[in-house]
Amino acid sequence: MSRTVLAPVQQRGREALARMGLPTRREEAWRLTDLKRLEALSRLPLSATPAPTAWPAPAPEVLRLVLDGVGDPLEGVSLPEGVRVLQPAELEQALGHTLDRCACAADWPVEFNHASARQVLALGIRGAVPPLELVMAGGDGLTATRVLLLLEEKAELELLQVCPGAGATAHSHLLEVHLGQEATLRHGLIACADGNPSLLAHCAVEQEPRSSYAFSSVVKGWSFARLEPRVVQVDGAASTTLRGLAVTSEDQQLATHSAVRFNGPDGGLDQLHKCLAGGRSHAIFNGAIQVPREAQRTDAAQLSRNLLVSDRARIDTKPELEIVADDVRCAHGATVSQLQDDELFYLQSRGIAAADAAALLLRGYCQEVVDQLPAAASVWQVMDGLLAEVTS
Repeated sequence: MSRTVLAPVQQRGREALARMGLPTRREEAWRLTDLKRLEALSRLPLSATPAPTAWPAPAPEVLRLVLDGVGDPLEGVSLPEGVRVLQPAELEQALGHTLDRCACAADWPVEFNHASARQVLALGIRGAVPPLELVMAGGDGLTATRVLLLLEEKAELELLQVCPGAGATAHSHLLEVHLGQEATLRHGLIACADGNPSLLAHCAVEQEPRSSYAFSSVVKGWSFARLEPRVVQVDGAASTTLRGLAVTSEDQQLATHSAVRFNGPDGGLDQLHKCLAGGRSHAIFNGAIQVPREAQRTDAAQLSRNLLVSDRARIDTKPELEIVADDVRCAHGATVSQLQDDELFYLQSRGIAAADAAALLLRGYCQEVVDQLPAAASVWQVMDGLLAEVTS
């Protein structure tokens, strides 16, 4: 942790926000956003005291660290072999490097975190290490957290991030990850709230050749939320898997904006994103894939599958493929539908009540993504309550 390194970053963020102002609907990335909610989030004071919360005990052999933007998450913690705290010189050199590689360093949510985060958890990973769980705990007002992970060559890590939310609060989170050659990261995010808080979560990942990155996210219950996974394969020849589930109800708005860029040949991407919208809610998915000329033999597939469970809900989905290379296999698709009458009829014909039949189908729809979360997610019982608000 180094507040000294962050001081110029904070100043840069404040200057950038003053210069940029809030995003507008004239910007394509913000065209569908409820900007009044974003403005309300931006005006919240920084949290000074984390709210006391009871969490389930971590799964066996899982290292849990709690980030609240105030206290030291490493206080009283013995790090396992293979996990170390980055030295100030390493931190100064690495901080922001992946953001630059992913071309998102100047994005508004990133600059907002720059201006707000008062500390950074910076860890280096060597070899195969025990699973790591990061709980982003919030307090009154705005909680801002930042994490930097450097996985060395052939390192292996399972990472679970948990971001609970309650009350009229907000959370800004920024994660940077560098994967060395042949490194493997299985990454999960559980972000579930009670319907009132706001969330800005930005994840930038830089992959070297023959590395593997798998990211699964379950986001639900935020009045306003924006999740932005950004991945760049710096020299191609890497594997990226993205799985996302966004669940909205009432008048919530949840947007996912992903971007994957291949800067070399023989890269692979398998992406599935699901939105489940009920009430008067609004779910948004925008997935960009860039395949420049040097990224020959890229194999990328993106699918956006969306389900409306209310005739007042809205889903906007926009897959984007920008392909310049001529020797590639790239495909994308998007669907927006409702529960199928024939599927409901089949279950009801076997004696299952209509409400229970719908709940079974929705559970199966969500389970495909939930099952991809790291094993440490089991103690958080993600499926419990996931569909209650949508189906009520």
